[in-house]
Amino acid sequence: MLALVKDRRGRGLSLRRVPVPGFGIDDVLVKVDQTGICGTDVHIYDWDDWAKRVIQPPLIIGHEFVGKIVDKGSNVKRFKIGDRVSGEGHIVCGRCRNCLAGRSHLCPETVSVGVNRDGAFAEYLALPADNVWRCSAKVPREIYAIFDPLGNAVHTALSFEVLGEDVLITGAGPIGIMAVTIVRQAGARHVVITDVNDYRLKLAEKMGATLAVNVKRERIDAVQKKLGMHEGFDVGLEMSGNPRALREMIANMVHGGKIAMLGIQPSKTGIDWNRIVFGGLTIKGIYGRQMYESWYKATMLIESGMDISPVITHRFAFEKFESGFAAIKAGRAGKVVLSWA
Repeated sequence: MLALVKDRRGRGLSLRRVPVPGFGIDDVLVKVDQTGICGTDVHIYDWDDWAKRVIQPPLIIGHEFVGKIVDKGSNVKRFKIGDRVSGEGHIVCGRCRNCLAGRSHLCPETVSVGVNRDGAFAEYLALPADNVWRCSAKVPREIYAIFDPLGNAVHTALSFEVLGEDVLITGAGPIGIMAVTIVRQAGARHVVITDVNDYRLKLAEKMGATLAVNVKRERIDAVQKKLGMHEGFDVGLEMSGNPRALREMIANMVHGGKIAMLGIQPSKTGIDWNRIVFGGLTIKGIYGRQMYESWYKATMLIESGMDISPVITHRFAFEKFESGFAAIKAGRAGKVVLSWA
């Protein structure tokens, strides 16, 4: 089969012919139709410091996908050949305290598809059946190619009650943009998203943001006045990983406000902890999805009318993967989908 392989320690990827993966009695073999390019894939492509620490070439990368089951292990009863499926890219141990308590998204032994084991940027993918998600016919197929980051957005956006609340989102990447629509669907009043990329801010406006603010030109406290707000934002969704954005968010929260953090901050990020203590703020760290509740909620949100399709801005055949990565790196794309059909 053809696959995109990180075959060396350095920048770039290679399109290689490799063996179709084997699979066990509890696994399925999926013929991949479409895949989404994630920021993690860009880190691996660029071979940055994180990739140097974590990635062991050779490795097939990618973890956002949709496809059809073409074979399965003898123990797999819940799925049949031909089922349209996506899959959770976090493979957990099933034995630790969190897994046994139904909190598998917090498993400390998590193995990630496309990071710690071969991934989905290939014509075929082998995956444990427990990680497989059957696709709803009511959800467009290509949306399932980006269900992984949509799950991140759902998990973050719905961590706190947003009905009637004012929500601040820092970072207009694809996940932040999807979070705009999610909190809108969940009943938020004002939804403000910030970034420095005008292309992505305009995309966030299409997705329903009350205001999409370029913080190079406008301050968040001025935005509050423009919207007639007096006490600050009730809920913050930190998606940027930018220390300044985090500090600005903390400074503009209502007393007793709640912040969900998905963005990965630099290790030496400094904040004024007195604002946290005296403001009575709650900060919750988010990693991945709440397995599998986030995907259930994502499905129900879409079936009830939520439209995230505008976030997919580019589509390429897998052979044109370089164009996909270039669009993302240029900051002129939302989600990029590669076709393996």
